Amino acid sequence: MENRKIPMGVSGCLIGEEVCYDRSHRRNGFVVDVLGDYAEWVSVCPEVEAGLDVPRESMRLVEKMNSPHLVGNRTGDDYTSEVRAASAALTRYVGRYRLRGFVLKSGSSTCGIERVRVYNEERVPANKGVGIFARTLMRNHPSLPIEEEERLSDPRIRENFITRVFTYDRWLRLRESRPEASDVAEFHEEHKMLLLAHSPQATTELDSLVEISGSVGMRYLLETYEAGLMLGLKTIASHGRHVHVLKHLAGFLRHDLGKDEEKELYRIIDDYRVGRVPLVVPLVLLTHHLKHLRDDWMHARRYLAPYPAELALRSVI
Repeated sequence: MENRKIPMGVSGCLIGEEVCYDRSHRRNGFVVDVLGDYAEWVSVCPEVEAGLDVPRESMRLVEKMNSPHLVGNRTGDDYTSEVRAASAALTRYVGRYRLRGFVLKSGSSTCGIERVRVYNEERVPANKGVGIFARTLMRNHPSLPIEEEERLSDPRIRENFITRVFTYDRWLRLRESRPEASDVAEFHEEHKMLLLAHSPQATTELDSLVEISGSVGMRYLLETYEAGLMLGLKTIASHGRHVHVLKHLAGFLRHDLGKDEEKELYRIIDDYRVGRVPLVVPLVLLTHHLKHLRDDWMHARRYLAPYPAELALRSVI
């Protein structure tokens, strides 16, 4: 992997900016100390963008006429229109800075992507809402990898998000290079096993798209492939699908390995299947054999190394 930082959006409070209503921050260790080594952060705060002061009164989402409104807890003032306008402006950062992903503050009435508290007229909350900015961002940029910092504490969600970010970065750099249909086919070949571990259905659909890539317009090809790729990767790769892909790749080596080597490889895959070892263990052995024994292993490349190995995310799944 080349040594370059990927442009990503982030709620400013998560990287230590004192933009919360009480002039505090919500600095997140993983976001700053781990992901920060690979991300070039572009920070946002919808409330500040809307012109609200720091400090300011705390706010909540209130259901009004079947639409959540952002209301001050102390004054009851309605800030919805200002924050919606600010959110629309901030979503344009995605194109302006060529962002490859976004990490948002969980539970926030502006940035939370799920289970945000929404109050009814009797001030009874229900965890059913989406933050105003998060809703606008997800609607305008459906392929963009977006996650909350609290969900990133789950090892599988974290690995899935980072996989999507680095894959999206590779894809967008391909798009920016003015590719031909053959370039899309090559990209698909490199990512096919990775996609298979997440969504066999998306893999089949994109296989079919690539087969007819020479007979459709490039704009249709690029937009349809991107949508299918990112939607497919959004499904978290299950234990069983990883086992399926590992055995599939091991099958490519059946004529290259000695009996003892083949037996060892399948034993380690089985160790992963039953939970005795993490995913990284069979991956290391497969990578060793494929690199040394096969010239035609491009199809496995991004499954084996979807992001920098230093992140070590597959050591805990």
